[in-house]
Formats: sequence, structure tokens, C-alpha cells
Amino acid sequence: MYDRILVPTDGSDHAVRAAEHALALARAFDATVRVIGVVDIQSVAGPFNAGGVDDEFVDGLKSQARESIEAVEALTDERVETDVLEGTPAKSIVDDAADFDADLIVMGTHGRTGINRYVVGSVTERVVRLADAPVLTARAGIEAGPAGDCDDVLIPTDGSDYATVAVDHGIAIADRFDARVHAVSIVDVGDIAMRVDYTPPTETLERVRNERSDASEAVAERAREAGLDVRTEVREGFPAAGLLEYAGEEGIDLIAMGTHGRTGLNRYLLGSTTERIVRHADAPVLAVNARKRSN
Repeated sequence: MYDRILVPTDGSDHAVRAAEHALALARAFDATVRVIGVVDIQSVAGPFNAGGVDDEFVDGLKSQARESIEAVEALTDERVETDVLEGTPAKSIVDDAADFDADLIVMGTHGRTGINRYVVGSVTERVVRLADAPVLTARAGIEAGPAGDCDDVLIPTDGSDYATVAVDHGIAIADRFDARVHAVSIVDVGDIAMRVDYTPPTETLERVRNERSDASEAVAERAREAGLDVRTEVREGFPAAGLLEYAGEEGIDLIAMGTHGRTGLNRYLLGSTTERIVRHADAPVLAVNARKRSN
């Protein structure tokens, strides 16, 4: 599943925490790891510096990037590929992932703080939208076990193709760590109500619940075929809030879900829901872009 893992870093606690997860996955899948630092000279220099920046200034930025990379190298005894790139962070990361033929990108995020500097924050969300490879995000500063601990994997589903793309990834990771799979669907009653001019009748809600139950069971069956323990559940509520609540109650260690990517993250269980979960989940979130499958 994962042979080549790309790890962008800026040396922050968020990036280091993400790197720990990346290295744990690399050990589990025997993957090659590439660690990069991105130097955004134009952004740091500022828009009004018409004369540009001198070599000493650039060398200082590159030195900081190399120190960030060395902090990740210090986390493992295995050899990792490294490089310092120049350019806009999100584009540089996406382009490098394509050149490296990455199967997975692992990045830190500030999450709910809304900070958007360097390689984390809004840059991470742009990479989630733009990259062809799945992107695993992780936050620091939360109470969590070691990065290699993965006992419970949550795979949300709404039965759509966009949800299905994440199933194999979630199951593959659960299989490597012998984790329990949670196949969960949230029935968005508010979304149903917006589609009709009256309160959804009992039979309409029941039909949707049955559809979601079938979708959860389909994920569960695939997990059972892999020899994994499975739990299924269908709840009513707002998708992001419901999934975050479930993850907290069940001590979820990883959430694997699909995203629309460039097509606009604003529909159904996926899309904007994935972005909200990336920002707020305590557990790492693996966002799998459905764009290539839908084209």
C-alpha cells in the first residue's frame, strides 16, 4: 500500500509529531521515507522587498530548513532521503510528491488554532485538496499515545464512491497494526430536511438509516475478510460533530476518509466534513483524494 512516504517539515511540534507517525507507518510497510523542507523566500522577504534578498539571508533560511530535517532524521536509525526546496510551500510539496511518486504524504497541522504559517495550517489543507497521494495529518499538543500505537481505526462512510476510496487504506493500516475497524455513518437529518419542504417523515429517515447501515456493513465485511475485528454504527446528527464525538468516545487512533479534492469540498459526508475533522480531530486523519477515481 505504501512504498514511498513524503514528510514535509518545518521543525514545529506539529511537524515532528507527524514525522513520528510517518516513521511508524514506514516501519509497518517497509517504506522509503523522504523528508523535505521548503524555503519560501518571497514570503519571508515580504512583498515590498523589490531589491530581493542577499545570499546570506537565503543561506540562513536553508540552514533552518536543514535543521528541521535533521530533527526528523534523529527520530530514526533508518536512512531517509532529504532535500531543501525553494518555492511556495503547498505547490512545492505537491510537485515533489509527484516527482517522488509518493504513495503517502504525512504533514503536521495546527488544527483548530487556525494558524497558517510555513508548512502547517492552511498549507496542509491546500495539500490535502491538491495532492493526488493520500495525505495523513497529525496535530501536536494533545494527549495521545506513541505514534506507533494504533488499536482503533475509524472509517466513516456515506455509501458514496468518495467514501469508498478510503476503505482500502483504512483496512490496510488496521491490518498492519492488528487494529479494530469502526465503520460508522452519520445520517445528516439537517441535510435531509433542506431537501424537502417539510419535516422528514419517519419512513424517509428510516430508509436513509437503512442505506447507511448497508454502507457501514459493506465496509465491515471487507474488514472481516482481512481477518479484522469490526464494529459498525449508524447515528443521526451533523457529520463532522458526530464523527468527532464517536472518535472521542471510542479512543480512535486513526481516521481514514475520502475527500473531493479540487472539485470543491462542500457536499455530503465528505468534502468540507473532512476539512473540519482534519482541523479538530485529536487522532491523525488520513484524507484520500477521490478526484482521480471520479475522472
